[in-house]
Amino acid sequence: MLAERLETLSVMGLPVHVGTDYTRWLMAQLRQGETAHVVTLNAEMAMQSEQNPKLRRLIQTADLVIPDGAGVVLYFRVKGRRVQRQPGIELAAAVLAALGPNEPAFFYGGAPGVADRAAAYWQAQLPNLAIAGTQHGFLPPEAFPAFEEQLKALRPSVVFVGMGVPRQEFWIAEHRHLCPQAIWIGVGGSFDIWAGVKTRAPKWFCDNHLEWLYRLYQEPWRWRRMLALPRFAVRSLTYSEPRP
Repeated sequence: MLAERLETLSVMGLPVHVGTDYTRWLMAQLRQGETAHVVTLNAEMAMQSEQNPKLRRLIQTADLVIPDGAGVVLYFRVKGRRVQRQPGIELAAAVLAALGPNEPAFFYGGAPGVADRAAAYWQAQLPNLAIAGTQHGFLPPEAFPAFEEQLKALRPSVVFVGMGVPRQEFWIAEHRHLCPQAIWIGVGGSFDIWAGVKTRAPKWFCDNHLEWLYRLYQEPWRWRRMLALPRFAVRSLTYSEPRP
């Protein structure tokens, strides 16, 4: 399987890799024995990176940065470039469907029981899917060495990490050496949706870049985080890309 060549665009100094089939690209990486850290970029993450140099460097060096958020897509549209939004939850689902029976997935993160239920959901959807294991995200510090050794021994092909931004990105960067030929994807709250704890926005909201509004309806406490959207809009219009 040959991977398509991805075009690299820039939003506020952060890379966005543009292609027509990210799943195919990731499967090619996996089957060639190459690792990849996938970052799902949205306006909130972009704004966080303005205040967090460590996160900014991580995004800039990630193997694949996809345009997850509506704000990123609209930014390029204003610039005259149409980019197809790729929600991280949909990419993760496509990757799971593309895995072979000898390419197991590991689910890490979420509240106790959530990763288990998310994995069970996908096992029911894809009977041939191999699940290497699951682990919730509330391990005590003394349990981490054993968990890391377990992950290293299991050697999953794909590791999904649902811990929220930027915690999941930092965790992946610090631990991907445990499975140096795996695909690592931060999936945020996807486990909650797969486990049935929360529901995803209806298709109309997703198609019209209003998924953030549905999330705000579900979780009104997020309103402060949603302020990143207008701040991103203003910042992106005034940001000047540095000259090479």
